[in-house]
Amino acid sequence: MNPSRRRLMALAGLMVATPPPEALAQPATPMADGRLILSSFAEGGDVLAPNARWRGFSDRVMGGVSNGSFERTVVAGKPCIRMTGRVTRDSGGGFIQMALDLATRSSDFNASAFAGIELLVHGNDESYNCHVRTADCGWYDQSYRATFRAAPQWQTIRLPWSAFTPNDLDVPLDPSRLQRVAVLGWMREFEADLALAEVALYV
Repeated sequence: MNPSRRRLMALAGLMVATPPPEALAQPATPMADGRLILSSFAEGGDVLAPNARWRGFSDRVMGGVSNGSFERTVVAGKPCIRMTGRVTRDSGGGFIQMALDLATRSSDFNASAFAGIELLVHGNDESYNCHVRTADCGWYDQSYRATFRAAPQWQTIRLPWSAFTPNDLDVPLDPSRLQRVAVLGWMREFEADLALAEVALYV
């Protein structure tokens, strides 16, 4: 496999990220501006939060027929992961997603010292979703959701915790119990093309 363009590989019906060995040796550390980078694909080696891993998958895991492709690549000069494909509501589906799992079964990721999530993205002028899961989310459809538009250029999107709406949950988002951050092509008919170079927490 070409290390400069590692594809997310299929395993048991899911697309599972295979980070290079150097990603494991460079844990997330606070930046001078107070941000905490959870995942970055910058030149010189990936940065990845401890215990974190990327996964990409589509509604096919629940019987849908959306097509998703996930790859390591370079877009407009920036190393990134890129999600492309056709999102369709056919057969009861409607999503493709790239998910950053942050927690283990025995612990959550405490993000309570931060104001929200920051994404460095490049898109195709379409709307996408960011979904957050915490330890309060049990059923697969439970999450906290926000929408953003991704322009056809690199841009930083900041989503404060207050921007996330609970879905099928009666409790507010508790950032001290964070478990997953995901970006999705979501619940409408369109061609998705979203590149992500960095995920961070901001103050």
